[in-house]
Amino acid sequence: MVDSEVLSGQLLANDIDVVHENKKSDHNIVVVNTCGFIDKAKEESINTILDQVELKRRGKIDKVYVTGCLSERYKNNLEAEIPEVDAYFGTMELPLILKQFEADYKTELVGERLLATPQHYAYMKISEGCNRTCSFCAIPLMRGQHVSKTMDDLVKEAEGLVKKGVKEVMLIAQELTYYGLDIYKKRMLGDLMNRLADVEGLEWIRLHYAYPSKFPLEILDVMRERDNICNYLDMPLQHAANNMLAAMKRQITREEMEELTIAIREKVPGICLRTTLIAGFPGETEDDVEELKGFLQRQRFDRVGIFTYSHEEGTSAHDLVDDVPADVKESRAQEIMEVQQEISFELNQEKVGKVFKTLIDKKEAGRYLGRTEFDSVEVDNEVVIHSAKKLPIGEFVNVKITKAYDYDLEGEVVSGE
Repeated sequence: MVDSEVLSGQLLANDIDVVHENKKSDHNIVVVNTCGFIDKAKEESINTILDQVELKRRGKIDKVYVTGCLSERYKNNLEAEIPEVDAYFGTMELPLILKQFEADYKTELVGERLLATPQHYAYMKISEGCNRTCSFCAIPLMRGQHVSKTMDDLVKEAEGLVKKGVKEVMLIAQELTYYGLDIYKKRMLGDLMNRLADVEGLEWIRLHYAYPSKFPLEILDVMRERDNICNYLDMPLQHAANNMLAAMKRQITREEMEELTIAIREKVPGICLRTTLIAGFPGETEDDVEELKGFLQRQRFDRVGIFTYSHEEGTSAHDLVDDVPADVKESRAQEIMEVQQEISFELNQEKVGKVFKTLIDKKEAGRYLGRTEFDSVEVDNEVVIHSAKKLPIGEFVNVKITKAYDYDLEGEVVSGE
């Protein structure tokens, strides 16, 4: 999404009309920005390309261009399989795409984007690429080595976003905690957080995709001290059985992960911890799954997402036998999520009767949907608010929680703190 927003911003600056996912269908050129991360993402990307090519065949559009990770990784195959596409571009070929439109890449637009999100929140990419060597992950093949953006550029970008009405930024990267090592020769995520927290009008800063090995604990001091940094951390752990962690090349043991989560919660009491897991990695046994479930029951994460393992060529895990059948991967993922569902329900029950600062995201079916600082967009809980009074989208209100479910809360607006 961020890459699409950057491309859109550049096109617009070159006086080319551009719309993200145009509903009116009055366009004549389509750029499909693909993902090549796992099977499901590839499938979605391919289907989207085929849909657009069909529209071109029927004379509804003139040209179809393809960019992004899938295009970076499988350009030759795609050119052979879907030759109707006018041109394929890799992840770093933005200037080349612009050339197709006789447009110039404008360096003065660094950080300028045409937001595809609602006006009150935005994703902010602080670096590109990854130096980790996790055995299941194809991202370094598609995105290259870790390259941090400078702090000055990121602050400027955040200031520009606030001018557009953005209240919340979600910091994203392939690996957040590595930030700064390449350009400043040391981890600088804490310094960056402090600089961004100083940006006037930025009310929430949220951290996504932190890596647990050698985790820089000092960033938690910044989180605790700065009011506008959400007490929220998204840290994908992937598994909890040591043999699986070793096979995944995660550079950490279950014991170290348990120590880390304790340390994080000590530094930021009440922090919301989100993690992501993989079910069905090669060689995974029922015992490994039981160990993972026990880990979840002990650690009681606030939020958990799960993927089934996707066997990706070019990764070191591709040398292993993908020996867990697809239906077993699915049922294990289901089993693990059932454990989490119970934990989530219990943790949500504890919120009943409490008041939370809530950001109103949208109105749907006569009710408002918002989020607390403990919830990111789309992946986490929502707060359902019934209000006879009009609530402005993108504003904060105080909500008293009246009911709690497995993954959502219900509440009513209260005045004052």
